Formats: sequence, structure tokens, C-alpha cells
Amino acid sequence: MLAFIAIDYATLPPPLPAYAHVRAVWHPSEAWLYDRNGALIDSARVDFTARRLGWTPLDQISPVTRSTIVGVEDKRFFAHGGVDWLALAGVARDKAQGARARGASTLSMQVAGFLAPDLAAPGKRHVWDKLRQMRAAWSLESGWSKDQILEAYLNLAGFRGEAQGIGAAALGLFGKTPDALARDDALLLAALLPDPQADPAAVARRACAVSHEADCARFAGEAASMLGPARSLALDPGLAPHLSDRLLTKPGLKITTTLDRRIQTLAIVALKRQLQGLGGARARDGAAIVVDNASGDVLAYVGGIGGASTAASVDGANAYRQAGSTLKPFLYAQAIERGYLTPASILDDSPVQLDTASGLYVPQNYDRGFKGPVSARTALAGSLNVPAVRTLLLVGVDPFRDRLWDSGYRGLVEDGAYYGYSLALGSAEVTLLEQANAYRSLAQGGRWSPLRLTLDAPREAARAVTTPQAAWLVADMMADPNARVATFGLDSALRLPFWAAVKTGTSKAMRDNWCIGFTQKYTVAVWVGNLEGDSMRAVSGASGAAPVWRDIMLALNATERGSPPPRPAGVEAKTISFSGAIEQPRTEYFLTGTGQARIAFAPPESRRPRITNPVSGSVYAIDPDIPPDRQRLSVDVSGAATAHRLWLDKTDLGAADSAPQIIAAPGLHRLRLIDVAGHVVDQVLFTVR
Repeated sequence: MLAFIAIDYATLPPPLPAYAHVRAVWHPSEAWLYDRNGALIDSARVDFTARRLGWTPLDQISPVTRSTIVGVEDKRFFAHGGVDWLALAGVARDKAQGARARGASTLSMQVAGFLAPDLAAPGKRHVWDKLRQMRAAWSLESGWSKDQILEAYLNLAGFRGEAQGIGAAALGLFGKTPDALARDDALLLAALLPDPQADPAAVARRACAVSHEADCARFAGEAASMLGPARSLALDPGLAPHLSDRLLTKPGLKITTTLDRRIQTLAIVALKRQLQGLGGARARDGAAIVVDNASGDVLAYVGGIGGASTAASVDGANAYRQAGSTLKPFLYAQAIERGYLTPASILDDSPVQLDTASGLYVPQNYDRGFKGPVSARTALAGSLNVPAVRTLLLVGVDPFRDRLWDSGYRGLVEDGAYYGYSLALGSAEVTLLEQANAYRSLAQGGRWSPLRLTLDAPREAARAVTTPQAAWLVADMMADPNARVATFGLDSALRLPFWAAVKTGTSKAMRDNWCIGFTQKYTVAVWVGNLEGDSMRAVSGASGAAPVWRDIMLALNATERGSPPPRPAGVEAKTISFSGAIEQPRTEYFLTGTGQARIAFAPPESRRPRITNPVSGSVYAIDPDIPPDRQRLSVDVSGAATAHRLWLDKTDLGAADSAPQIIAAPGLHRLRLIDVAGHVVDQVLFTVR
């Protein structure tokens, strides 16, 4: 009796879970991303302990695979109760005859080993261990059906490397789903099971043996192909790898995004075509976003396409980069909204020097030239820098920084003084996703709400950022092909056969190139550059990102052409002309009550006299190798300065309009402009070293 108890205790198997529990705790190593219509667009591996896909039900595995593997691994599976006594007898006979013994483990015993790894641990070959495995198999058979055991075996078995289960094996080795596996595929899988790391020749020999065929020549090539370059997730289209890295954080996740697979694909194709055309020596990286204006749903999210990229894993759509001229529409909208400007207002595109805490700020236009008096419409559409800086002087740096923050640019974490006047030219860093949503707010009449990347994301109420009138006026300015002619020409990539508002931008040292614009239905944002931060070569706003923007917009509007947004209440139209033929007569739009029929540039005599050179805060250095009389400083005065005089410290330099050239000794100097009444009209401080 005691001996029986001892044997029972020594061979007692561990408790095994129920089939339902095994299914419930199964976690694939992958997570999946679907488009808004349920189509798979990408996946990502999240768990790296083993390569597992979703649990594959038995009815989703091809019948030939099931029958082949059962025939090879346990041909009497459906007849025994967990232990194949005939197979055990054969093993005993082989051992008695000194022949090589075959394995006698049934599928039930192997599944028990999968569920309780201690049963099948290395070294567990003693008779007591075998008895434990047999008892575990009987226990399993008492609570599981044959189909459940077979299904568990096919999902838990290791086939090759880290591939666990028929799903991972079918995709990784054949690029197929389990229900599409053919007989030869099943034979090769069965040949792998005894030794998953076998070389192709060994697998081919075993496949031939289990097939019982005379002609096995084909198996050598098939085995080599199966075990060649990995086909891991061959059915995964890989259309949104950067978004999948962002959203797929847990194994087994199945996330339905707002993306549209068709639009995602056309954005990828457009970006890939452009980057291939530019070549890796000019620009290596790019990103594109497409947004539905009404819903805020992101329809395409392309963080990069690889290609010649040296930082392909970086998400270009969500990386902070310098904005360039793309922030100007929000500056002009704010100035128009406050009544400081109209689209017809004249801005002076001429050299300007501004005193800042860090020294002189001297903005330049992209082409290093100046166009003189231009309308605000021309200045924005043509992306002129100096007029933008002059507009920022009207609006103020801090109010403009706050407007950008309200428009969703959350990388602007410093106050206005940190960015200074260069904020008008896009010195701040932004993401492409932020750009798309900020421009979408203009398309939505100045109302901003968060974008959605997943269908289950909540919809938040939109909040007003810009007035509908200012948003409409700025959109009309950006959509005006005639206003951008001087900078971009008549036939640039920005000109479409339907209404679209668009703005380009290029950051300092040609590191980033942007093109963002919208129709009534879609907003498209494109970035081209080098993710590692080096400069592009021979790429501008019109030749880098703009062609991608154009291709996407044409594809989106191939069947349904967008129309201009309706003019909101509070905006009036007037026929205007410009004195001095500064620009051609046209129909212009104004906030109601601010329209003018005749637009003129203020003559010099109407402007307040001021010293334009030197600029206050300037520091000049005397070169000892140059004769002193060749190092004179020119004094310039603008405005109605007749009868005004200039004083340098305590020295009268004469009439203000005489443009004197002075020699100043080392030290701090005060230059004053004094009117006929002896009042100081303007003064500057400068230093000579």
C-alpha cells in the first residue's frame, strides 16, 4: 500500500488549465493597426519573448495541414485516450532489438508539456517522468475534446526559431494564412517539428520520407525557399509603421484608426516619387498628413518612406522642426483681426535693422532682394520676410506667440522674448501634425479642435481662435495665384485647377521644407528635409514639398473639385486701385467698414522723422589697418526731417537731410535728431571700439 502511494505521488502530474483558460490568456506578440474601413494597414511586434500571432481556430487551418501533421506526429490520435500503447510497444521492441527507438509522445502528451513545461524539461527521460507525462495526457483528455487538443497543439508548437504556432509559421515561412497552406507546405511544417532548427537539406529529406513519394526532387528547393529570407508578416502591407510604433504599445491590441487605406497609399506614392526624384544627395526624408476638415480625422499619416533615409525609424510627422514661413498666415490673420492691416494695406519691403537684447536683427528675404512697397496680400502670398517682421512689430511678439499656442503649436513653451522678431519668420519648432491642424482651423473659419487618430477617440467641441472674417481673408490671400506670381511665377506647383489655399516655408540653412494648404474638404501638410538636421541641396519650398502637396491634392479632388468657401458676414468687396501703380487694380476684400477704393503708400514727408542708421545698440570696431578717414559712419534719416538737425554727443553735425558721414572716437555715443523747437525727436546709442 505504501509503495502504491509512493508511486502515485512520484508520478503525480501538475494541474493543467482548462481549454477556455488557455484561450483566454493567450497573448500574441503582435498588435495590429486597421484603417477606418477595417482593412489591415500595419502591425508591430510588441512582445519579443516569442513570435506569436492571434490564436488560430481549428476551422481556420487547412484540412490538409491538420491531417498531415496528425499523420506524422500521432497517427492514432483520434483513437487513443492520451497514450498510444501500440507506439509504446514499438519503442520497447526497438530497444530490445538494439534499433533506434522512435518517439512515442502523443499530441496530448506534448500539449500537456506545453501547458506544464516541467513535464518536458531537458533530462526528463526517466520512467517516472514518462509516467507523469502519460498521467497528464489522461487528465487532459478527460477535460478537453480531441479538436481542442489538436487546436492547442497547432497554436503552441514551435516551428522555426522563435515562431510559435501555425499562424506565425504560415506567415513567416510561406507568406500565407493557415487556411491557405497546401499539402507540400504541410509536409515541410511536419518535417520541421522534430527539429525546428534543421537545415534545408535535412528538412527536405524528412519531408520526402513522410510524404511516401518516389519523386522528392521538389522538396530541396521548397525547403530552401521556406527557410530563406524571412517572410515575416508578408501579408502585412506596412503602410503606417511610424503610427503603429506610436499607437501599438501592448501585445494583442487591435486599433482601428481614422486613416483611409486608399488615401494613405496615394500619399506614400506621392512622397516616394518626389524623394526618388530629388535623390538622397539633395533630400533624404519626408512626411505627409491628410486631414478631413469637418471631422478632424487624420486620413493619411506618413512619417517617412525609408528609401535613402539615414534615420528611417524617426517619425517625421511628429518630429519638431523649424517652421520657416509657415507661421505667417496666423500673424497676418491676427493683424487683420485687430484692424492693424487689410489685405490691401501697403507694407514696406525694404531693409530694416532691429535692436534686440542679443544684438541687431536684420531680416532678409529668401532671394536677398527687396520689392519696395507691396500690399499685405502680395507680402503673404509671396512669403516676403521683411513685411512679416514689420507686421509683427504691429501685433507684438507675445500676442503672436499666444495666438500660435492657441492654434495648437504646443512646442512654443517659452515667452515671446525668447523667440524675438524672428518668430515672424518661423524660428519656433513645430510638428507636421500641429501644422496640419492649425491650417485646418483656418479652413474651419478660425475654429480649432484636436485631431483624431483613432475612431474611438472622443470628439471635442471646437473653440474659436481666429475670427471667421480674418480666417477667410487670409485663406483668400493664400489662394490667390496672382499675388504669388512675383515670388513663385505663373505656373508653380502651388497652382491647382481648383480653389486651394497654400503656404510654403523653408527653415534656416535649408534644413526643412514645408508645404501646407487646404481645400474646402481637406488639409494636406507635407515636410521634406533631412531628419538628421543637415541642409538640403538645391531644394526650395516650390521644388521640395510643394510637388508632393500638389499630387496629393489632385488625387483627393480627382472626382469632386473643391469650391471656394463662402464669404462670411462682415466681409465686404471693393474695387481698388493703387497710386503710383504699385500693384494692378483689382477687387479686394475688407472687414466691413474698413474698405478703401484708393490705396497709397505714405510719402516720406508724412512720416515721423527718425534715425535709420546707425541702429540703437550697434557696436562698431575700428580696424587699425585701415586709415581713419576711410572708416566713416553714414548717418541716415527718414521722414520729414527738413529743418531738423543732428547732434553727436555735444557736436552739431548739421542739417538732418545732409546725410553726414562721421568719424567717432572709441566709446559710447549718443546721436540725436532735434527739431526747430529744440525738442529731441529721436535718438540712438551706439558704441565704437
